[in-house]
Amino acid sequence: MTLPQSTASAALAAIDMGSNSFRLEIAQLQRGRYRRLAYLKETVRLGAGLDDEGMLTEAAMQRGLDCLARFAVELQGFAPGRVRAVATQTLREAKNRDAFLRRAEGALGFPIEVISGREEARLIYAGVARLQTSSEPRLVIDIGGRSTEMILGQGTTPRTAESFQVGSVSLSLRFFPDGRFTPEAFRAAQVAAGAELEEARALFDRKLWREALGSSGTVGAVAQLLAGSGITDGRITPDALRWCMAQCLEAGHVDRLKLPGLKDDRRAVVGGGLCILYTLLTQFGIDSLQPTKGALRQGVIFDLAERLEAQRPGGAHDMRDQSVVALQQRFGVDASQAERVGKLAQALYKQLQPEATREQQRELGWAAALHEIGMMVSHHDHHRHSAYLLAHVDAPGFSQNQLRRLADLALGQRGGLRKLEAQFAAEPALVWQVLALRLAVLACHGRSPVSAQALGLARERQQVRLAPAKRWAADQPRALFLLREEAEAWSRGEQLKLSVEP
Repeated sequence: MTLPQSTASAALAAIDMGSNSFRLEIAQLQRGRYRRLAYLKETVRLGAGLDDEGMLTEAAMQRGLDCLARFAVELQGFAPGRVRAVATQTLREAKNRDAFLRRAEGALGFPIEVISGREEARLIYAGVARLQTSSEPRLVIDIGGRSTEMILGQGTTPRTAESFQVGSVSLSLRFFPDGRFTPEAFRAAQVAAGAELEEARALFDRKLWREALGSSGTVGAVAQLLAGSGITDGRITPDALRWCMAQCLEAGHVDRLKLPGLKDDRRAVVGGGLCILYTLLTQFGIDSLQPTKGALRQGVIFDLAERLEAQRPGGAHDMRDQSVVALQQRFGVDASQAERVGKLAQALYKQLQPEATREQQRELGWAAALHEIGMMVSHHDHHRHSAYLLAHVDAPGFSQNQLRRLADLALGQRGGLRKLEAQFAAEPALVWQVLALRLAVLACHGRSPVSAQALGLARERQQVRLAPAKRWAADQPRALFLLREEAEAWSRGEQLKLSVEP
């Protein structure tokens, strides 16, 4: 169902590229109320397409591409800023994810972000907390195809969010590969799940929460199975799970498993899902797990709405701004210098790339705010330490893709440019962000404010002319020396030519 243009212009869309299923959710937020307009789900089994070397097979990639192409039809008429696609554990693991993402973005027509496990957990909680409100301390669990997220929170605030690399697809492939159910396989799968989850026992201790909620695929499938069989009203309990596993053992094979409410798309992964659920309930003292409204896709929509609101005059900052401030404090960043560099870099960038998107401008601002976090490790080659930290840190609100771009900017703030040749070739717009940041860092190296007018910057295609104000140049001979060396550095590459006038 393709939405009318008038409806699409006011709607928000989220694509959840999970390890088992891809989902498309289209909704409107009206005065804080959530209204679903469309929902599509396809069982893609992307996670089952990872080979022994961690590479996605061509068949698995093609299933994903075909699904995304169908989603693209439903998204006709949507502005880019009103659609957000996120990918989870399988693409966190896949060694050839970049090659797949290039094809996937072409099929979908929108950017795709790979999010970290903790970011996935945060977004899951956002969906649950907004659609099923409560003031009670709560534990939220989401069992996906290749990962399990656990979140402890109260109200709309997540207190602890973690992701564990065990899911219904991966556990089923490992312990029930041929579809046979045996007592030995169930025991082994539960031990494996318990080993992965054991480190979380203190973090999610029973004393820290009063209600336990289960989100999304595996929990929903088991809840439907139990309700359809008349075992419970949909609540998941240890006794109910033991009944489910007894039915599996009696059937002996997944093909002979006949239970009301068990959908065909969940049949192949039910064994692994039951083992993870049983391990969670027994290991964390959960007497009853209640299926809940809300999941990752709804959390993405709420988060997207907050980002759009932050772009309006007087709008609140989005989660990424808060994360940047937290990282500055955590790594002891000189906030005054970061502000000086950021202000100048943004002014220069507007001259270099006047048509830059709002997101590109914000990325440059965040990179400037964090370009010196590596100094906490060492002043020597701090740009390399900054890049490493940004590429590997957990920062709520940021995708792994975006953190990698910030890392590239931090790496490019100084030193040779050859290290970024591959990134420049893949993303030509990165060149102008890097140049703006490098010039700002050099001009502000004395840790005092510099006006953009003092640098006299002009661009014509790939030629950039820097004409420093005479008075500033006379007062700053060291900065002028560094700027001329910068021009020489760019002359050795093919991206642009920088000249500095006397």
